[in-house]
Amino acid sequence: MSNAFRDLLRKVGSGNHTGEDLTRTEAAVATRMMLLGEATPAQIGAFLIAHRIKRPTGAELAGMLDAYDELGPRLQPIARSRPVMVLGIPYDGRDRTAPISPLTALLLTAAGQPTIMHGSDRMPTKYGVPLVEIWQGLGVDWTQLALDQTQQVFTTTGLGFIYLPQHFPLAQKIFEYRDQIGKRPPFATMELMWCPYAGAAQIVAGYVHPPTEHMFQVALSLRGTNNFATVKGLEGSCDLPRERTNIIGLSTPNATEESGLIAIERLHLSPRDYGFSSYNVPCDTTERLVADMRSVLQGKPSELMQSAIWNGGFYLWRAGVCPDISAGITQAEAMFTSGEVAQKLQEISQLVTTISRTLVQR
Repeated sequence: MSNAFRDLLRKVGSGNHTGEDLTRTEAAVATRMMLLGEATPAQIGAFLIAHRIKRPTGAELAGMLDAYDELGPRLQPIARSRPVMVLGIPYDGRDRTAPISPLTALLLTAAGQPTIMHGSDRMPTKYGVPLVEIWQGLGVDWTQLALDQTQQVFTTTGLGFIYLPQHFPLAQKIFEYRDQIGKRPPFATMELMWCPYAGAAQIVAGYVHPPTEHMFQVALSLRGTNNFATVKGLEGSCDLPRERTNIIGLSTPNATEESGLIAIERLHLSPRDYGFSSYNVPCDTTERLVADMRSVLQGKPSELMQSAIWNGGFYLWRAGVCPDISAGITQAEAMFTSGEVAQKLQEISQLVTTISRTLVQR
């Protein structure tokens, strides 16, 4: 048993009257000790559930991110004119609405905007459809690539995917506890902001509950991250819904609040204002989702195509590819219907397949 970890556990688990928040440094130490197995399983489980009940602070999340930076993988900088966009999406997948982010990522990379995603397999507490399964269905198997091979794909094509079981097994071990405690611990909030990239990046973090956005703002400000966006998206993802007004926060790097935090500009986007109907495509089997995505890549009209264009228009504008959202919507539709995005998928798939075959031959 670790006495040092027990002291940290006592702080977060002592209840409303005597409990205390951890400092950023203490949170980093606690995270490091859990990832490295220096804390016992009993201590780790107790910490995760106690921390969830207490609720994390922005400073604690910043410390957890510090530990991930120290122990986790990072793709190395590539020579591109725009900062890499990192999409933070819940690791436990989707079970109510169809994911759109793979199409968004392909569109962005086809437009010259490098993009990084990260995730794992089906995991608690939702056990929804994970991104890696969708990518595999599209012909891109990220799960077999070592970090240097993922770097090769990223450098060549502009798209990268950090797969935790392969690239960050220390973090993957923590997921066993999620199933046992039956709740998402604060690690799940921190992962939405994680940036596994060593160069200039723009972080896009999805969320569900409004207080989470302020925690993002505090944590990222403390870490000196001034290029980020927060999205109250579908099931806490970065995917923009169509049935309601989108609530988006855009960092303003040259402005700070009285508290010293990086200021956030509020953006409310109504899909109706841009000609889209109020409909979110429901989640289906992985096979059906992949088939629907392939239909979009073939330029065929569908509700998923409309969602892909809506999301693509916003993200092309946010990346600086287009001067406004309307222009982004026009370009997104043109790129999907012309086959340009499908060509990007083919390029990525062929490269990943070539690298995988080389591994088998060795």
